[in-house]
Amino acid sequence: MSGGTGTAPDVVAEAARRRTFAVISHPDAGKSTLTEALALHAAAIGEAGAVHGKS
Repeated sequence: MSGGTGTAPDVVAEAARRRTFAVISHPDAGKSTLTEALALHAAAIGEAGAVHGKS
C-alpha cells in the first residue's frame, strides 16, 4: 500500500498485519502506564505493577 491510494478493505487488511506500534509524547505523559495496560490486556504480562524509570 502506498501513500493514501488504498481502498478501505486494503487499509483494514494492512492494519490487521501490524504487530508493532510506537508511543511518542512528552515526558510524564503516561507512556509506560499505557504500554503496561496494553501488554496486560494482550496477556503479554501476567499482572500490572509499578513501572519505574532508570535511576
